Amino acid sequence: MTSKKLLPETMGSGVAVLDFDRDGKPDLLFINSRPWPGQGKGEAPTLALYRNLGDGRFADVTKAAGLDVSLFGMGVTIGDIDNDGWPDIFITGVGGNRLFRNEAAPAGGGAAGRRFRDITVSARVGGPGGWPKGGVPDIFAWKKPLCWSTSAAFLDYDGDGWLDLFVCNYVAWSPGGDAEKGFSMGPRRERAYGPPRAFGGTQCFLYRNRRDGTFENVSREVGIEVSHKGEPVGKSLGVIVCDVDDDGWPDIVVANDTERNFFFHNVLGSDGQRRFSEIGEGVGVAYADRSTRGAMGVDWGPTYRQGQNALLIGNFADEPDTFLVQQRPPDLHLIDRAAVEGIAGPSRPLLKFGLFFFDFDLDGRLDFLTCNGHLEPDISRAQPDQIYAQPAQLFWNRGEQLPRFALVPSSAAGPDLFQPVVGRGCAFLDIDSDGALDTVLTANGGPARLLRNENRTGNHWIRLRLEGDGKRSNRDAIGARVVLEAGGREQRREVSSARGYLSQSELTLTFGLGKTEQVDRVTIHWPGKNAGPPTVRTNLEVDTEHHIQQEK
Repeated sequence: MTSKKLLPETMGSGVAVLDFDRDGKPDLLFINSRPWPGQGKGEAPTLALYRNLGDGRFADVTKAAGLDVSLFGMGVTIGDIDNDGWPDIFITGVGGNRLFRNEAAPAGGGAAGRRFRDITVSARVGGPGGWPKGGVPDIFAWKKPLCWSTSAAFLDYDGDGWLDLFVCNYVAWSPGGDAEKGFSMGPRRERAYGPPRAFGGTQCFLYRNRRDGTFENVSREVGIEVSHKGEPVGKSLGVIVCDVDDDGWPDIVVANDTERNFFFHNVLGSDGQRRFSEIGEGVGVAYADRSTRGAMGVDWGPTYRQGQNALLIGNFADEPDTFLVQQRPPDLHLIDRAAVEGIAGPSRPLLKFGLFFFDFDLDGRLDFLTCNGHLEPDISRAQPDQIYAQPAQLFWNRGEQLPRFALVPSSAAGPDLFQPVVGRGCAFLDIDSDGALDTVLTANGGPARLLRNENRTGNHWIRLRLEGDGKRSNRDAIGARVVLEAGGREQRREVSSARGYLSQSELTLTFGLGKTEQVDRVTIHWPGKNAGPPTVRTNLEVDTEHHIQQEK
């Protein structure tokens, strides 16, 4: 941070879970920022890749893996862009984005035999509006808009078996344009971080994978660009790809900060090609209480209760979480039930960034977590009821009792999770193969925190690691829909790349089973227009992970 208080300084960055060396253990990639050009001393921070050693420890392999790169990083998504079986990395940031391909390391180098190579330029996914070439005398006077991308997600929108790429963009921004605005706070009118309403909107990007190592920007022709009176209206921070109408084609929900949220419905165009229709207003996604909110992270919760799905959006301080319920799937209409479900009151005071659905106690019901922290370090001077570092919130799904969700106290989940941080991104993973989902939180201007779920409930579980054939379906099986039947109940999950805010959780699916000791049936609907029939497995062993490959 600087005394200039430029908006990107306070937005934080994310974390991704990936198994970069395919040893079966989830690794962690943290996205870092860096000082502005001409500012700071010594070497700038880089990305940080930690390899899971499997014994409760991680090793920093950033340099060996070729990721010791400094950039104004924000978000990350992981996917196998060339169907070679190895996960690749896309990173967003201020001033341009980066794509790294996972390749075999040369003899005597690399981390666990792998190394990442920057292919941004050849792949054509860097985005417009990069940093000035050769530098400028005063970066704080630079007024040409920079590309500022935030969350991103891999998906196969056209069903050809290859991963495409969706990228959110925040506001039309430049250092000079921000610095010259008179943002102030408190009785002494000191410089403060500016609100998004002070900046123009932007368009999201959709890149189609051309299957030759390059991508093509198809945003306009497939309906991703959204404008009002000729001006872009998006101020996008979070994205979740999910199949809301269960038709086998991925839809996209985008959380916008102080603008209406987008719901891009995947439809068949008159030319026979897949495209998107933005219908957020018509299905109840655009607004909450008929108004916009400061939306940050977003996630999709299939069967959060029997027969109903939910969309969770984290919002600004003094705004409750938005909890939109799809009551009659596959009907697309959603209604906000945050108050009825017990979420609105407890979530209102905090500033919610990262979030995700997960079954933290393995009882078979989806719970959720939010990672919280304010934007302004001095907020308590202007608003005594607000604090900069804030505790995470964990909401427990109580089943058919109303209110359905209850805040989990530290006496039940331990105090470590609730230590205040300037929270931003978050993700879940199982670091020790015990079936309980662990959590990693990132903080703005502070260290990340990894929290192990010790799971003393005695509940059973099953984990499914899916692998597409790399032809009909993408190798990561991103977009796969899974139905699990056990104990007279049905649970559904979808394999999604990024979720929440700037982050990506593990792709392996975890189902809590409670005291049920047998899984009756698992049905896997593979992604892709020519994916073939679903895979059905019966009587799978519980309390273990199953690797299921798409049948040839």
